[in-house]
Amino acid sequence: MTAQVSSPATQSMDATQNEVLAEVRNHIGHLTLNRPAGLNALTLDMVRNLQRQLDAWAIDENVHAVVLRGAGEKAFCAGGDIRSLYDSFKSGGTLHQDFFVEEYALDLAIHHYRKPILALMDGFVLGGGMGLVQGADLRVVTEKSRLAMPEVGIGYFPDVGGSYFLPRIPGELGIYLGVSGVQIRAADALYCGLADWYLESVKLELLDEKLDQLDWQDSPLKDLQGVLAQLAVQQLSDAPLATLRPAIDHFFALPDVPSMVEQLREVTVADSHEWALATADLLESRSPLAMGVTLEMLRRGRHLSLEDCFALELHLDRQWFERGDLIEGVRALLIDKDKTPRWNPPTLQALDAEHIASFFTGFDQSES
Repeated sequence: MTAQVSSPATQSMDATQNEVLAEVRNHIGHLTLNRPAGLNALTLDMVRNLQRQLDAWAIDENVHAVVLRGAGEKAFCAGGDIRSLYDSFKSGGTLHQDFFVEEYALDLAIHHYRKPILALMDGFVLGGGMGLVQGADLRVVTEKSRLAMPEVGIGYFPDVGGSYFLPRIPGELGIYLGVSGVQIRAADALYCGLADWYLESVKLELLDEKLDQLDWQDSPLKDLQGVLAQLAVQQLSDAPLATLRPAIDHFFALPDVPSMVEQLREVTVADSHEWALATADLLESRSPLAMGVTLEMLRRGRHLSLEDCFALELHLDRQWFERGDLIEGVRALLIDKDKTPRWNPPTLQALDAEHIASFFTGFDQSES
């Protein structure tokens, strides 16, 4: 259990061996994901500790803002601890059910948090890590940042609010990121609106020093923006996705994933043929069912509120461990590591539109 921190330089002590560190300095609550050996992947205990600490700081007048970061050199957060969910499901447990309910509640709370949150997205920011940062007010990437919603690679779909923030990226870029699961770097993250500031990783220590010395003058958000403006930039040149945008907008607006793969192989748009062939190969390695459900989910999410997007993802979650490809994907890629998942269906050609639609049966949109 995380201690409720309201005094300077006080650190939490909890039963999960400090997997979430909490400290207040100069009216800023610093939260650190502290599982560097596991790339700071989230456990249910970590989710609960984060929620508990954020709840405490929300009503603590001594805390003006929150900084969220990951320990170690490699990752902010590489997602959820999927192995523990797999093990629980295989043994008849309910951890997977509890985890997603509480993880989504945490992510939603971050979107609505009453004080500004500054997320330092150094290293890998994958899946559940994206869920933590996309609701933050100030999202900082570095040259080491690697952002992705890679779930389709293990037979899952981009959740943690992905049905909300991905389809709101301009054009079809978010559809591309969700259906393919590709990683992007800092320039593309800024171009897509998935980050706000770029800062060299060597300057993160200097940022901390400036935050420690910040003389609070205006609103907390404006004060934090003033600090970032001294050190960081909001645009980078040469974003690869800007060049690929015409092709992505063409191919990923097609009605279904089989059509996308077919045209990626046969049609050249804006000198992108090499990329198109590589993308077709990538899509054919992913779970056909996961991609099909992802495409439908993202297109629905374009027209849903944030709360309804989380409700839709939870609706899919409750079916996915039984009916989806996740258990097989985890087996093939993380457990047995044979890297030959037996997807069901095995090919895009065998993907049935009615099967995809069945996952959405019973979901009641709040505005309908």
